[in-house]
Amino acid sequence: MSLLRTMMTHLGKEDELPVQNPVEQTKEVPVPPRILFVATDLEFRKFDRVGAKDRDIEYDGKVFRRLDPEYFAWLRSRMVAARNAHQAGKLPDRTWNLLRERFNRVQELAIQELGDKALQKSVRSLNPKTYEAPAKHQKKDWIYPAEEAWKCKQPVTSRAVAKVDAIRDEAMAKGWHEARLYQNQGRFRFPCGQDYGLVCFVDGDQEIGAVTERFIEIIHGAGTQRPSTLRFYNPDVPQPWLKKVEPDK
Repeated sequence: MSLLRTMMTHLGKEDELPVQNPVEQTKEVPVPPRILFVATDLEFRKFDRVGAKDRDIEYDGKVFRRLDPEYFAWLRSRMVAARNAHQAGKLPDRTWNLLRERFNRVQELAIQELGDKALQKSVRSLNPKTYEAPAKHQKKDWIYPAEEAWKCKQPVTSRAVAKVDAIRDEAMAKGWHEARLYQNQGRFRFPCGQDYGLVCFVDGDQEIGAVTERFIEIIHGAGTQRPSTLRFYNPDVPQPWLKKVEPDK
């Protein structure tokens, strides 16, 4: 009798080795990377399941844009403008400190994910005046003021609204009223009268330049070799050509 058969004969039931099923190898499911998106107020979030072509995401009433070197450079330019407004006493300390805290965190994440060299290159090369800022998808015609119906209306695109959104905080910190920025209704046909806001004048290739208390620059052909600049004046503040008329005594 062979040794193997002898062993099998003398093995009791309690000595039999249990038959083990082969262990199934678990497949590792790749976890999609979470992509960093930043809103214009510097709130940031990471989203997963983002397509390669998804640049902007609307979430919780805000538009978040995928952070890339160019967008970082544009956000940095807005921080420079905010700092200048704060130093001039036009931006409250609380608002400035919140923006600075958020930007510092975004900058840390940008360096980690994009690299310092790529960011510096974009900061040097970007023209903030020609950058297309994030904008909400305009689902219906723009009407401002929404609760009123004036005689005349001027159509406004979502791109124009986005341009004004980008400088809104800076302009209002310098004394501009919201209606002067966004109103597209008037007593007379556009562009007559002083009812129509900045948003009606910055569609197409018109870009917004310097923002001051007295005027906001509108640059035509900013990406061309011969751009031209006009000024959109604020009628609510003193202007050099306006003389105060004293009442007769």
